[in-house]
Amino acid sequence: MELSTLAALNAERQARRAAVLVSDLATGEQRLVKQAAIAGDPLAEQLERQLRSGKSGMVEAEGTSYFLTVQAPHPRVVVTGAVHISQAMAPIAKALDLDLVVIDPRTAFATPERFPEVTLLAEWPEEALPRIGLDAYTAFVALTHDPKIDDPGLVAALRSDCFYVGALGSRKTHGRRLERLTEAGFDAAATDRIHAPIGLDIGAVSPAEIALAILAEIVQTLRGPRRKPA
Repeated sequence: MELSTLAALNAERQARRAAVLVSDLATGEQRLVKQAAIAGDPLAEQLERQLRSGKSGMVEAEGTSYFLTVQAPHPRVVVTGAVHISQAMAPIAKALDLDLVVIDPRTAFATPERFPEVTLLAEWPEEALPRIGLDAYTAFVALTHDPKIDDPGLVAALRSDCFYVGALGSRKTHGRRLERLTEAGFDAAATDRIHAPIGLDIGAVSPAEIALAILAEIVQTLRGPRRKPA
């Protein structure tokens, strides 16, 4: 690999952006395709499919064999709300190899005892989110029912390339939420990104079942066709 290609690959890794190194197995020629350029690449379909899988592999196109080396940021789930559902999400997320970050300024809820081995930030979302950043490999989930906590997180998520945005609450609660977001300047195209009701419809009732439904929907969105970055 040429040093310039390695440097470019490392730069994409540092910025948490996906990239694919395309190697022609016959000639040994290599080229780096950054995520923003995939749609215009001759191997766009194969690149997208390999990137969704998160794994490297060999493909063929027009009689030529290529090895696609996938570099994808580690997916993570950022949650506002140190509640029972996010507690139940922690072990499932770990089993799915998803990094979980829980944000909640209420220190009575956001304790290491309730969230062992989880990145826990006892801060307001508007303080924590600019520092950790939200990107195309981040899912955002709002769980508190408290607009003072959830709304700033949703605003940040809708202004980002988060691949998934979800919010807990009844249709009535979500209707009021949409009114607030509209007043904040978001149009229907933006608010339609919010998964609400949140999670796959599996008839979930308990916190553990709701956590399972949410993470299943996140995985479905992660592995399905990706929204193009803004």
